[in-house]
Amino acid sequence: MPEKTIVIIGAGIAGLSAGCYARMNGYQTHIFELHDLPGGLCTSWERKGYTFDGCLHYLFGSGEGQPFNAMWQELGAVQGRAMVNHSEYQRITDGDNTLIVYADPDRLEAHMLDLSPQDAPLIRAFCQGVRQFTRFDMFAMYRQPRPLMNALDWREFGLAMMPFILPMARWATVSARAFAERFHHPFLRRAVAQMFSWEEAPVMMGMSLLAYMHTGNAGFPVGGSLAFARAIEQRYLELDGQIHYKSQVEKILTENGRVQGVRLYNDEFIPADIVISAADGRSTIFDMLGGDYVNQRIRHLYDGHLQTLSQVQISLGVNRDLSSEPHWVNHLLRQPLLVIGEERYEVGVQHYGFDPSLAPAGKTPLIVMIRSAYGYWQHIYGRKLYDTEQSQVSDIVIDFLESRYPGLRSSIEVVDEATPLSYERYTNNWMGSTCGWLMTGETMRLLINGIDHTLPGLANFYLAGQWVEPGGSVPLAAASGRGVIQRICAADGKPFEAILPIMKPVVQMPIAAL
Repeated sequence: MPEKTIVIIGAGIAGLSAGCYARMNGYQTHIFELHDLPGGLCTSWERKGYTFDGCLHYLFGSGEGQPFNAMWQELGAVQGRAMVNHSEYQRITDGDNTLIVYADPDRLEAHMLDLSPQDAPLIRAFCQGVRQFTRFDMFAMYRQPRPLMNALDWREFGLAMMPFILPMARWATVSARAFAERFHHPFLRRAVAQMFSWEEAPVMMGMSLLAYMHTGNAGFPVGGSLAFARAIEQRYLELDGQIHYKSQVEKILTENGRVQGVRLYNDEFIPADIVISAADGRSTIFDMLGGDYVNQRIRHLYDGHLQTLSQVQISLGVNRDLSSEPHWVNHLLRQPLLVIGEERYEVGVQHYGFDPSLAPAGKTPLIVMIRSAYGYWQHIYGRKLYDTEQSQVSDIVIDFLESRYPGLRSSIEVVDEATPLSYERYTNNWMGSTCGWLMTGETMRLLINGIDHTLPGLANFYLAGQWVEPGGSVPLAAASGRGVIQRICAADGKPFEAILPIMKPVVQMPIAAL
């Protein structure tokens, strides 16, 4: 019997993962990607010798033998790649007080108790949650797709999840903002709300992050996001997969409720036995498929009530060695900073001086990310005002940084701006979202309960990626690609195989953030 042909839309992490596992299991594969690079949102870019990262701050699965690591080994992503393990996630300061978000729950607990002894019950409860999640095997939720699980699988899954049922019930849908409001100390009320990058973030998400950082399973892959994506691309090519860049899919063609293939924007027809879309969810369902295969639940997902995250990233190439500075500082402001038409009371500053591969010796990439509505930039796009506004945002950010790091302005060699429209052009993501659905209490429930990877009434078609694995997590995107191939193998009555490549072992490089 000839091998089936699978067409995969999108060469992001989910698409590359699906392609690798499809090749491991004997399917012919073609990936079609609108851009000329792999990785999708998992990317970085070079400007005058500086590499600016647009995705990874940490990677679940960076630790050998820990959750998700086996998957990254199968995808050839971590072998021979050094990992930077920070001892702290970030610092939050108002100028007088500083919260150091240590990964070590004992150290974090002692530090927070020093700041506010009166908040001891909340502090101890939070840090105990971090301790509990150090034993949490998140990959257990993705080892096998739920539609394929039998009674024994469900029993094993239940036993694996049982120790975490109460912590999940307590923390899965409580936002950082709601948790922060319980504190007595005025600084901690502000700082805890910003502890995990956005106030809507579920506390459980933050606990899991710190837990994996503490166990050495959330390191930063040296070389950054694009180098990481390139490694998976190389694995796919070594498996004899076919990838077509600058080849955007216009339509997914169907007949009698079955996919027939895809049509590109150059009108070329590509036949396929199976189509997997690892592209933007909304454009896949409502544009490529014309909205013909939806139900009430799918319409509800895309009616606009779920939050997405769009932002502006200001990237600076600084002729200064910042490696001795904390790698991530969130400044809480007493007087607001007016940026992009809104008053901002916090500004987060990240540098990548801990990875010497991202800039020439003695120099540092520095990044400031600011949440910003897609509609604001869409309204002014195509006019001179768009470029003017980007420059104005950069100027405001640089003025602010000069006030915190005197003399920095004269050290800046490169200024680069990316807006929500930049993300949209690069990935075609709905409203320039950087992570699909933003992780909130509501999307956490979706993540736990699951979003279907198929569409009603359409055979031989699957969805993969961040729009069916809420939160924008890179490992979950890869796991969704893996899970889709498991389902295809099961439908074809064949065992699923995950073949390890023969490569160099992982090199760990623990570096404590100062």
